[in-house]
Amino acid sequence: MAQRIKARPAARGVPGHVPVEHHRRVTGGAARAAVFGVSDGLLTNISLILGVAGANPAPGVVRLAGIAGLVGGACSMAGGEYVSMSAQTELLQRELDIERRELERHPESEQRELASIYLDRGVPRDVANEMANAVMRDPDTALEVHAREELGVDPRSLGSPIQAAASSFVNFAGGALLPLIPWFFGSGTGAVIASLVLGFIGVLSVGVALAGFTGRSRVRSSARQLAIAILAAGVTYGIGHLVGVSAP
Repeated sequence: MAQRIKARPAARGVPGHVPVEHHRRVTGGAARAAVFGVSDGLLTNISLILGVAGANPAPGVVRLAGIAGLVGGACSMAGGEYVSMSAQTELLQRELDIERRELERHPESEQRELASIYLDRGVPRDVANEMANAVMRDPDTALEVHAREELGVDPRSLGSPIQAAASSFVNFAGGALLPLIPWFFGSGTGAVIASLVLGFIGVLSVGVALAGFTGRSRVRSSARQLAIAILAAGVTYGIGHLVGVSAP
């Protein structure tokens, strides 16, 4: 998940004191893919399993549907996450390449541009020029600062498509497996209830995790996740039951 970042403070009352910061690194794709992977896996397979179970088929049919939903959904999530993150990373890398060329070809213009940014933020002109001049002395520092100031991008943290895809696959599969477990050991109403119980426990856990991740209310976050799961499960089970009753 997200990593805590702490600045090391100097002693209070001495020059150079820096207050402790408590932020988390949230720009990478792995944490986001993990949270949404588990949530999507749970909701998708709860809906699929109960939709099929509502038609009252043989237990093997429900297991097959659940396994197919798990594998197909996990592969789809991983593929989509990989393509999405790759496109984003390639786009950002292209912009960084453009910025790197501009710094090589027109360093004076880029220095004036950076000084102008500092001026717009209220930095005195002489200080802004001095800061921009200091930044431009090192090409790597210049690229990093220009990327942050002009593009809002950290060149060292563009995200990993492979990491995001793997995280998405594993977490979707884990979420999708939870409501499927009862169908390996039981059938009928008992398995349906057990799927609901396990699925809702998983959904509540995701709500608590999201609350910890975002700093929001655990009760509100969990209730929202549970309401969505109940709605999805109820609709698909009802449709499955109606189709099963009307089918010859």
